[in-house]
Amino acid sequence: MVLGFNHNVTYKGEVFHVQTEDSGVANPHIITLLYRGGVIITSKKTSYSDILRMDNLEVVVEELMKEQHKDMMRRLKSGEFDEKAFSFKAQLIENYEIPMLEPEVEPVQDLPASTPAPVSVPKSDVSMLFDLSQQPAKNSPDPKTQKSAPSDEKSKAVNLDDAILSFFGPGKK
Repeated sequence: MVLGFNHNVTYKGEVFHVQTEDSGVANPHIITLLYRGGVIITSKKTSYSDILRMDNLEVVVEELMKEQHKDMMRRLKSGEFDEKAFSFKAQLIENYEIPMLEPEVEPVQDLPASTPAPVSVPKSDVSMLFDLSQQPAKNSPDPKTQKSAPSDEKSKAVNLDDAILSFFGPGKK
């Protein structure tokens, strides 16, 4: 399997990216994508399932990939994709931070009189990510004497990012 080719091409003052990949003999396709600003302008997919039994398959696939890659660059330079490529303003967003929202946690009002005993299940490494230990809140009211009272502390919810980081140990951010 040939890994692929990547080229940045400047055309009409804009940078376009051409990427060609081989999907391998299990899925014998050559795929070429043309991007502008992270947006796919066009693609071409070619099957080579009909030549899988060739002795020099890897060399032939590499040549097919090179030709398809060069053909996409020629088509770009000929203006074939101008209408689609320049119909939008390309914006590259770098280092964009996705805002983290804190989950809304509602306090438990009424607890059932008896709770079933937890079932003991062997834990895998991944299941430990989701095993968030429950600790009783400090100065929590007795549910028998008081139905609900405003809490001075916010409920401590653990988000998935913190759980994953804690799984890998302290200081490995």
